[in-house]
Amino acid sequence: RSHALLSVFALLGPGRQTLIDGWKSLSRGSPNMNTLVSLGAVASFSMSSVAALVPKLMWPTFFEEPVMLMAFVLLGRAVEERAKLQASSDMTALLNLLPTVARLLPPNSPLDGNSGIKSEVPTDVLKPGDLIQVLPGDRVPVDGVVVYGRSSVEEAAFTGEPLPVPKVTGDTVSAGTINCDGTLTVEVASVGEDTMLADVVRMVEDAQARTAPVQRLADTVSGKFVYGVMGASAATFSFWVFAAPKIFPAVIKTAAGAAAGGVGGSAALLLGLQLACNVLVVACPCALGLATPTAVLVGTALGARHGLLIRGGDILEKASGVDTVVLDKTGTITRGRPQVTRVLPVVRSEMDILAFAGSVEMLSSHPLAHAISTAAASAKAKQFKVTEGSFTQEAGSGARAIVGGHDVEVGTWEWVHRNSIKKKVEKTPLPAALLTALVPGHTRVYVSVDGQLAGALEIADEIRAETPKALEAFRRMGIEVHVLSGDQPPAVAAVAEQLGMSQSQVHGGVRPEGKAQFVSKLQKQGRSVAMVGDGINDAAALAQADVGIAMGGGVGAASEVASVVLLGDRLTQVVSSLELSKATFSKIKQNIGWAFAYNLVGIPLAAGAALPAFGIALTPSLAGALMGISSLGVMGNSLLLRVTGGQRMRQVDDADSSEK
Repeated sequence: RSHALLSVFALLGPGRQTLIDGWKSLSRGSPNMNTLVSLGAVASFSMSSVAALVPKLMWPTFFEEPVMLMAFVLLGRAVEERAKLQASSDMTALLNLLPTVARLLPPNSPLDGNSGIKSEVPTDVLKPGDLIQVLPGDRVPVDGVVVYGRSSVEEAAFTGEPLPVPKVTGDTVSAGTINCDGTLTVEVASVGEDTMLADVVRMVEDAQARTAPVQRLADTVSGKFVYGVMGASAATFSFWVFAAPKIFPAVIKTAAGAAAGGVGGSAALLLGLQLACNVLVVACPCALGLATPTAVLVGTALGARHGLLIRGGDILEKASGVDTVVLDKTGTITRGRPQVTRVLPVVRSEMDILAFAGSVEMLSSHPLAHAISTAAASAKAKQFKVTEGSFTQEAGSGARAIVGGHDVEVGTWEWVHRNSIKKKVEKTPLPAALLTALVPGHTRVYVSVDGQLAGALEIADEIRAETPKALEAFRRMGIEVHVLSGDQPPAVAAVAEQLGMSQSQVHGGVRPEGKAQFVSKLQKQGRSVAMVGDGINDAAALAQADVGIAMGGGVGAASEVASVVLLGDRLTQVVSSLELSKATFSKIKQNIGWAFAYNLVGIPLAAGAALPAFGIALTPSLAGALMGISSLGVMGNSLLLRVTGGQRMRQVDDADSSEK
């Protein structure tokens, strides 16, 4: 009785919505997976109820079957729903990058903003033509044009350019970018919903709203399977009730007597009912219903243990068919932050140059200054005391301070050379290394001590150590690779040359909307595209792609939109995610194949195909046992993914660790 009550609770409680949807779908003529689950659960419960209400039939009860069926199916769906909820993108977080207030200059005030008369106003009250002041460290609140001042503006989130871009009068600035080191007066061009940032948000939302033409393999065949099972059950009942008594009278009498405890008079009816129910129970879609969710459960859990956040089984299915990978440059194939790559000494040692430059740049907030101070700290260079009040900085040029009793200047060649002329210091001949042309994408910062050129530092966004390994893996998998970047084409071409990529595979100077259009163009050619990025400028392309993959160290907008997030922030994890997807979807297909192979054997056996020749007929309990074995087979096969998929992912992780 307790088993029966538990079964009723499972069907009318957690399983109620599944039953309702399944029977509604059946009544509409479009049965789905819920119909399969409902059919199996109700058949199992009905058989058990008849056995319990009519004890003289001597049929066993198996009320636990509906409970197990609902538990497994709902567990798998709960995991998928949780992943889908995590995948929902709150794009308002992007707009939060915009400052809510701006410093408004009154009409006809001096463009330099030194009149002292300015007011902070809500950004949304600004209109085109207004003048605002943007101080160092501020985010630009509007799209506009610089009308006064000179500074460097960090645009990496929008363009992919890793280094701050110099801005002078006449240059445009975009809302959400960061003013680094100078004060700018900006004439407002666009505000709020009309800014480039708002355009990115709209593109992302439009791409997310499209319907993906992906349908689960199990759902594709479920309708025919349901009708086939119902038809087979009805045919079984009709054959043994109406035809078999004339064809196999002895078999009917013997088999019915054994199964029904010797009850006579309705032997054919009882045998037909038993065998028809056997067909329904054997064909209970536990195996088919578990084929996808169990593999997804194992696959997503395995991915999580290896730093891959995969947002649902549909993503695994899409990723398994990827044949083209589009990579952002900055922050994806490169580290995404400026680093000192080389020290070029002239009259001082490398350690002296790092010590003097690092001591000065410790007081600056400029990204290049941070790279220099970080390099000095990493090299354990001496840190000199800066004379109080001696630090000065010229936007877009460099910085100066008295450190350790020496007058030190760090900045552009023009900045250093100009000051050395003022001091009338004899020029030092430049070494050959400083006369060579810079590699595209590299920046050279000069250091002078007491007016004499001490040396220089080369700064660049370095290629990740694992990038060549990942590109080689893509080639081995037969995946076509493209690189898109908002960085200058020569810089992108230089990176491609370092990686041995064809120039036809790399594309520089691409704006955010251009990235999404490029992905769409590939899709129209029949390609299945995975986009890998890390910034706001990649968000629209990530949403447009069949599979969007975000680097773990990227901007929140990218990870919000992406289907897969690489928590380990390693490019080789893209390879791992694609291989895991292929392995998981392979398991799904194996599981479905097993489920149907089982039914091809089990249904005829349950229908009594072996009864006339061998005297073998299944009982409901044996049919239920076979159903359980089919489910265990599916689950066991899914769990093997931990071995096969896990082994490959551990190899990738170990290779990355050894490189580090």
